[in-house]
Amino acid sequence: MAKVCTVSGAGPTSGRKYKRRGMVRRKGGAGSKIVGKTLRVIKPNLQRVKVIDANGTVKRVWVSARMLKAGRVKKAPNASLQRARVAQKAAAKA
Repeated sequence: MAKVCTVSGAGPTSGRKYKRRGMVRRKGGAGSKIVGKTLRVIKPNLQRVKVIDANGTVKRVWVSARMLKAGRVKKAPNASLQRARVAQKAAAKA
């Protein structure tokens, strides 16, 4: 399975990395020259997250950090926190 964001569909994209030589003009040089171009893969920042889907079931999916920050996914509550809340409610009733 390829690592792709399930919300946005963001996956690896291709790009270049530039190697420069020389001092830039604004610092008093003759100008910066590009002397090498290397192909590279730009990967999205994917996180493995428990998400509640439309049916209400909890699934573990790959989601990009950008979608998490934007609030596009509803994360499932932590099981240990749920148990703690249930125990707290039971103690309050007793």
